[in-house]
Amino acid sequence: MASQTATGKRKRSSGECIAAATFKARCLELMDRVKETGMEYVITKHGEPVAKLVPYRAPKTTSFFGSMKGTVLKYERPFDPIDGEYDINRV
Repeated sequence: MASQTATGKRKRSSGECIAAATFKARCLELMDRVKETGMEYVITKHGEPVAKLVPYRAPKTTSFFGSMKGTVLKYERPFDPIDGEYDINRV
């Protein structure tokens, strides 16, 4: 991928650059290569980077059970009535 330095010159970072027309013609082949090797591709239009093809990494999933553990700070007597007036008690 190209990016500008302080002097205005372009420098390339990781990933092989491929023109959009070439990517369009070889898309499925490139996707298979990315899946197998983990290689990254930068797709360019007129020499300017517009997209990046990278391997998919599934997000780490967490279990629903226990996900709220430690979120209640303090509740000593959960079955005692709460002080206050409710609509059902009003006449």
